[in-house]
Amino acid sequence: MVVGGDGTMLGVARELARHGTPLVGINQGRLGFITDVPVDEFARALAPMIAGDYEEERRTMLTGVVWRDDERIFEGFAVNDVVVSRGAASSMVELKVEIGSEFVANFRADGLILAAPTGSTAYALSAGGPILHPGIAGFVMVPIAPHDLSNRPIVLPDTGEIVIEIVAGRDTSVSFDMHALASLLHGDRIAVRRSRDRYASCTLAAGATTPRCAASSTGTPVCPDHAQKVVAA
Repeated sequence: MVVGGDGTMLGVARELARHGTPLVGINQGRLGFITDVPVDEFARALAPMIAGDYEEERRTMLTGVVWRDDERIFEGFAVNDVVVSRGAASSMVELKVEIGSEFVANFRADGLILAAPTGSTAYALSAGGPILHPGIAGFVMVPIAPHDLSNRPIVLPDTGEIVIEIVAGRDTSVSFDMHALASLLHGDRIAVRRSRDRYASCTLAAGATTPRCAASSTGTPVCPDHAQKVVAA
C-alpha cells in the first residue's frame, strides 16, 4: 500500500517491480492518475480489496542503459518515460534515433520522450503525443518542440531496442520518470527497451462500489464496520 502522490507511486513501483509485488495507491497528492484511491475513502475502498474483490493489472516498464565509448555508465528503469532533453539555458539538441539496426531519423528539438503506455498520459501527452491503452504492446516516441514539422509523434512496437545518440547540443541529460538523471556528452548512446519486469497495481473490481462483509485470509471479518480494524492490523 503506497500513500502519497503519483511521484511516490512511481518510485515505489520501480523498486518493487522486480519482486512482482502488487501495489495499491492511496492518493495524498494532486492528480492521482495512478494513485486512484482518495485518502478520505481508503478504509471503505480497501475493505472489499482485502476480501479479494479487486483486479490486478500488470503494465509495461522501460529499462535503459547509457553507453559512452562502449562503456556502460548509467542504467535506469521507468514506469512512465525516458526523456532526453537539452539544458535549461542551451539551444536545441540533435538526436539520432535507430530501432534495432535501422536508422529512423535525426531529430532537432528541445528533447525526445519515449513513453510506455502508462506514461502516454503524462509528459508525452503534454507534448502532443497520443494516449496508448495499457493493453497495447507499444511505446510512443514524442519530439519536444521539434524544429522540423515532419518530426511528429509515432507509436512503435515494444519488441525492439530503441537507440538514441547525442549528435549535437550542450548540457544534454536523460531522465527516467524525471527522477534518475545522467548528464550526456556528444556520442553517448541511450539504449531503451521493454523491461522484463512489470509494474503491478490493484484496483477495486468493477461494480464493487459497496464493500461487502466477508472474511479475509486470516479469518478477520471485512465490512465497513470492521474496515478500520482490518487496516490497523
